[in-house]
Amino acid sequence: MTIRIVRLGTPRAKDEGLRMGTVRRPPRGVPKAEFASRDYYDVWYPALSPSAELVAEAQAATDDKAWRAFEKRFRAEMAEPDASRTLDLLAALSHQTNFSLGCYCENEAHCHRSILRDLLVKRGADIT
Repeated sequence: MTIRIVRLGTPRAKDEGLRMGTVRRPPRGVPKAEFASRDYYDVWYPALSPSAELVAEAQAATDDKAWRAFEKRFRAEMAEPDASRTLDLLAALSHQTNFSLGCYCENEAHCHRSILRDLLVKRGADIT
């Protein structure tokens, strides 16, 4: 059983399981009833998305220094009790079932999902 980190809107992998959208906003121009069938997500979970302020900061991060500043602030958000407990829960669930977490960003290296991956690995999650 594992967690798969994905780009929302891409075709699902075999045995991917439930897909969670860790994004601030739903996909534009897509009816809610079609989110899952269009391979966005089955469950919207914005609690694991950067705050609106940090989303803007990440989108404006054009160099490594700006990205590191975003990463530091996002890690601080994920250290808050509710987010931290959610990450603990997901790490534990990764030993029981397949599921995936995703965002729209094309480049995972400059997306909050790369940070989520690291935080989950540090909690002992099984990740594909």
